[in-house]
Amino acid sequence: MNWYIEVLKKYAVFSGRARRKEYWMFFLFNIIISFVLGFIEGLAGLPGALSGLYSLAVLIPGIAVSVRRLHDTNRSGWWLLIGLVPFIGAIVLLIFMLQDGQPGDNRYGPNPKDSEA
Repeated sequence: MNWYIEVLKKYAVFSGRARRKEYWMFFLFNIIISFVLGFIEGLAGLPGALSGLYSLAVLIPGIAVSVRRLHDTNRSGWWLLIGLVPFIGAIVLLIFMLQDGQPGDNRYGPNPKDSEA
């Protein structure tokens, strides 16, 4: 849960680097929270207002952590736009997000693994 909170604290921070763990834990908690909200909306018969509000609330932090994750692999945040290419773009972006970060410092900052050790 700390990884999720840390991403929310860096609400619109697009500079620096994000570890794989930070990105994927944020992704996992988003899936879990969305599932729970959808379940609650289904039980209450709501039209999806809670899910919509939640999605809007985490849109900017989600983009920011994705850009920082790309920075960790020494890629520009503009690579995020490749996700707009149907099917192929999503696969390429998934591969980028699964790759280990560049060891040592890169042009986007120090390695976040080194700072936590």
